Amino acid sequence: MNGAMSWPFLRLYLLVFLYFSANAILNVIIPLQGEALGASNTTIGLIMGAYLFTTMFLRPWAGYMIQKYGPIKVLRTILIINGFALILYTFTELGGYLIARMLQGVSTAFFSMALQIGIIDALPEKDRSQGISLYSLFSYIPGIIGPLIALGIWQEGMDSFTLVMVVIAILTGLFGYSAKMDKKETSSTTEHAEPSGRMMKSFSQLFKNPFLFKSSVLMLVGSIVFGAITTFIPLYATQLKNGNAGIYLMLQAGTVVVARFTLRKKIPSDGKWHSAFMMSTILMLSVAAYFVSFSIIGGVVFFYVGAILMGIAQALLYPTLTTYLTFVLPKTNRNVLLGLFIAMADLGVSLGSVMMGPLADLSSYSFMYFVCGCLSLLMIFFAYDRRKVLEITDQRCFYKKDGY
Repeated sequence: MNGAMSWPFLRLYLLVFLYFSANAILNVIIPLQGEALGASNTTIGLIMGAYLFTTMFLRPWAGYMIQKYGPIKVLRTILIINGFALILYTFTELGGYLIARMLQGVSTAFFSMALQIGIIDALPEKDRSQGISLYSLFSYIPGIIGPLIALGIWQEGMDSFTLVMVVIAILTGLFGYSAKMDKKETSSTTEHAEPSGRMMKSFSQLFKNPFLFKSSVLMLVGSIVFGAITTFIPLYATQLKNGNAGIYLMLQAGTVVVARFTLRKKIPSDGKWHSAFMMSTILMLSVAAYFVSFSIIGGVVFFYVGAILMGIAQALLYPTLTTYLTFVLPKTNRNVLLGLFIAMADLGVSLGSVMMGPLADLSSYSFMYFVCGCLSLLMIFFAYDRRKVLEITDQRCFYKKDGY
């Protein structure tokens, strides 16, 4: 095997699998433990949202630090922070959970950027979409069995929770410290490192660069839906007859894995904006949210079909937009701008917890997911674009329409 499926990259994907295994369990344990301790949906949303809200702020700096020092040095440092965060969960309650979620956010900002930048820089253009898709795929594989393990831990008591967190922390650290990247990849990330002053100016590109702006808005709204699903499905499922959060999350994650593997070659990797493809993906996301909302009336069939549709949309949205941006963003500060884009995804997931929690408190989980479907539906129109890229340079892109 070669390209995105070669052994060096498979090692990186396995590291991704280990790293995100803990989160697949915590995404179920924290809401259930919070409810058991008497926390409101607003409080649970704040704790869950603290993870990616912290990650969001650190993404751009993570891209810069990786450019400056290389991915391996950064990776080894943040794995220590991640291990400490996982152990912190084992002897604290809600206050400690908040601190641990923030430490996880710090770690994830650097971990995911180091892995993704390494993959992007190492692979040829024709294989980028496959590499990014496989990275995302292995980050979701833990979601297939993680929720079921979490429910098992919860039902049998929390005695085994400490052991599971410690084992995951140790294995991730050991496997991460043995990871290697080709020297050419590391040097390529540092060759174009920009000073921090110029990095700060890159923030304005979030609004000035039309490619980055469109992609970020779509990712932001999509991630709000994903965040609301992750945080509140364990609590919403208890209101449904025969509803099971573990089965829902397993179906969604399993669909993500299967779709990202089977459809990885279908994801556009040519630097062009494919309106029909994007609009169809957003439509699927909207329908999935409506199915989850209406399952309170229609039953678990709607609930589980919504999980499958949600998984397909999630499998396509992020790698498609990320791959597109790797072509159209200027190479001089591409890593920082990619960090800004991924930060918008993090912000969306965080807002899905923080904003939708109060909405669920004021109304219901069903109405909250209906609102998610409406937000997604609006994005279908935003995803449409008649413009065609004529030329891509390191500095800017030119359109047939409006002269940009």
